[in-house]
Amino acid sequence: MTDTDRTERELQEALAVLAGGVHAAPDAYRSARGDWLRRERRRRLVLAVLIAVVFALATLIGLWVLNQTPAHPGVIFSNTGTGAAASLPRPHL
Repeated sequence: MTDTDRTERELQEALAVLAGGVHAAPDAYRSARGDWLRRERRRRLVLAVLIAVVFALATLIGLWVLNQTPAHPGVIFSNTGTGAAASLPRPHL
């Protein structure tokens, strides 16, 4: 028998003794599953709140940007009398 075989056998015996001494609680699976489900619900709630906050923030920023009006009327609506807009006929009401 080589040293490797002897070491492997001793390790197997030691692990078998350790594993034999481990006894799970009767409700260990149920409590572990409950903990996992609570963490999963908390994770989903945090994600939903984060999505709602990002959506609300993007909406508010978009509305703020759209509400920023320039101080001058702009080229399209100017009444300078020159350009293509001045050559169009005025509608008769």
